[in-house]
Amino acid sequence: MNKAVDAAGSVKAEAETEITLGLLSAVGDETRHSQRSLARELGIALGLTNAYLRRCVRKGLIKVSGAPANRYAYYLTPKGFTEKSRLTAQYLSNSLRFYRRARDEMDELLGRCAERGWKRIVLVGRSDLAEIAILCSLQRSIEIAGVVDATSNETRFLHIPVVRDLNALGPVDGVVLTDMVHAQAAYDALVAAGHAAIAVPRLLKVTPAQKRSA
Repeated sequence: MNKAVDAAGSVKAEAETEITLGLLSAVGDETRHSQRSLARELGIALGLTNAYLRRCVRKGLIKVSGAPANRYAYYLTPKGFTEKSRLTAQYLSNSLRFYRRARDEMDELLGRCAERGWKRIVLVGRSDLAEIAILCSLQRSIEIAGVVDATSNETRFLHIPVVRDLNALGPVDGVVLTDMVHAQAAYDALVAAGHAAIAVPRLLKVTPAQKRSA
């Protein structure tokens, strides 16, 4: 299986687990919710919230009862409470495993960057991996000039500037890829733009163009 497809599938599965857990937690807090308020709390579209609610109802995790003014009340079933506990444990376990692996890989990668003489770098992709890279950089003589993310409306990530265009940060010694959702596409775009000094964490499973063509 293509590594990029495998990584994308893993990210999708984790996102689905997070949304389902968030939905079960929101419904289980004994506060009456509408689909619209659930969507706001989860930070996802109303249509997606509806799809996940229907899926949970089909699985017997959530029950629906009528309420005044043509509204509906949502409750967790005993099976839903059990699944919420299971997903919580799974999510925390996966999060801890990811953090440990990402921290070790990023520390090693930044060490290689320092050996190359890179002193000023940029991160491409605002993500949990970027946050770990920023924390690891504090242990090394490497300045992170900024985080590049064309989809973000924020101007800072932790204490680091966020920009939409890498060129806005001025000269840098190298680029570290931290985009966890579109890692392969982000890498290919950097190569196409002529950036040669690119460092990629192994966990992103990016395949260089020459290997794909081979």
